[in-house]
Amino acid sequence: MMSNAFLISLFLIIGMYTCPAQIIDNLMLDENEIPNDYTETEQLSCITPNAFSLYDQSELYENSVGKVVRKSFQTFQKKGDCGTVLYFEFEDEFKAKAFLDNMLWGKADRPTKNEQDNYYAKGKILVIWSFQMHSPIEGISREKVMKLLR
Repeated sequence: MMSNAFLISLFLIIGMYTCPAQIIDNLMLDENEIPNDYTETEQLSCITPNAFSLYDQSELYENSVGKVVRKSFQTFQKKGDCGTVLYFEFEDEFKAKAFLDNMLWGKADRPTKNEQDNYYAKGKILVIWSFQMHSPIEGISREKVMKLLR
């Protein structure tokens, strides 16, 4: 006989992948996951204009990245660290890696001192972290996203 904990875990995992509206909600940091020295704010605070533009004007990029069916963001700040996590869900699987690499980093193939945004895409989900390099809150968010989307 299966334990209740196993069944609950199984239903949560199945629900996360079958209820699209909840996927992004599950990826976002909960209040208890946010370190005490950070506050969450209601405004976009991307460190680069490209990440901001992709979120704010996603319909302009539809031909290049695909149709966004849902998006959300979380902005965190503390003294010396501020930035935004951008969450996108696409109608189809995200296949615009080359476009996004070029948009965020130009000729570099990864984040640089000047272009510090970072991202992870899997299936229909894209998450962009727009923070200064080595931001602790980015690391916490990234760990959660990677765990849930692997």
